[in-house]
Amino acid sequence: MAELSREELRRRFSSSKNFNDIFDAFEAALQQRIDDIELYRLLFWNDALSADEITLFGEKLAKEFPHITYDVYMWMANVFEALYASSDNFEHSLQYYQKAALVNPSAPDPYLDACDCYEPDLNIPPLSTLIDFVKTGLETVPNKKSLLQRLSYLYRLLGDDDLAEYYRLKADEASTTGSAPGESPAV
Repeated sequence: MAELSREELRRRFSSSKNFNDIFDAFEAALQQRIDDIELYRLLFWNDALSADEITLFGEKLAKEFPHITYDVYMWMANVFEALYASSDNFEHSLQYYQKAALVNPSAPDPYLDACDCYEPDLNIPPLSTLIDFVKTGLETVPNKKSLLQRLSYLYRLLGDDDLAEYYRLKADEASTTGSAPGESPAV
């Protein structure tokens, strides 16, 4: 396979409408061991690609370059949220936020960004799913305040004012102690 310049890879990733051309460029980039997430972001945003094709490229990229897996999954979740939300009810977005959280469980962004997907008129993704996901983050995210605040908000949307108040108070306490209630403050 011929080596392609980064400029040619950028051009193909961003503007090619032919899957085979894009696939060949992707394979060339992998063969050249290019692990620049900025380059692959152009690929993910190419509107000629279907959700399945984006998944194919993203999963292969994550497998080839484990050190950028978190960024790949977060970027894929963002693309699915922006481009495919109306057709898949945020399923792909939530799936990739969950995968990102598995790769870097201490990062709050996957949990918080997943909540930003919520469409209240349609209850998608389901509030219960988002609540469960954010609660898993409480086990691993060091600064829990933002997650506690989000849980309070989600429970308020759900109509459970008692749990909304409970998590609001925990968030307030976390902001004064630097940790969640019942935990030792960070030293």
